[in-house]
Amino acid sequence: MADYRILIVEDSPTMRQLILFALKKLPGVELVEASDGVDALRQLPEHAFDLILTDINMPVMDGLKLLAMLKNNPTYKDIPVVIITTDGREEDMKHGMALGARAYIPKPIQTPHLVKTVKDILSMP
Repeated sequence: MADYRILIVEDSPTMRQLILFALKKLPGVELVEASDGVDALRQLPEHAFDLILTDINMPVMDGLKLLAMLKNNPTYKDIPVVIITTDGREEDMKHGMALGARAYIPKPIQTPHLVKTVKDILSMP
């Protein structure tokens, strides 16, 4: 059984694979994938997640809407969320942080930064 379960919400299969590859080296981590915000919401009742990584720009439901829904739901509001996006617009970053995101990681993702952010949020050694 995994010590930590992380949900990766990203519409790009290539980007999802990059994130999975970077994080699967962490010990005791189970990684679950979702292709957009709606897919992520379907996954939530099935698993207890310790962390959610989400892209902002996705079809069907974007990451900011997902973040707002999570933070307004008593069951999920305490799950830390990290925003990962190519959209480096300052207002999106500020909006995401105001909604309750714990961190913001710009694309292209720097793997050491991603791993350090995840380890810090999960208090991993």
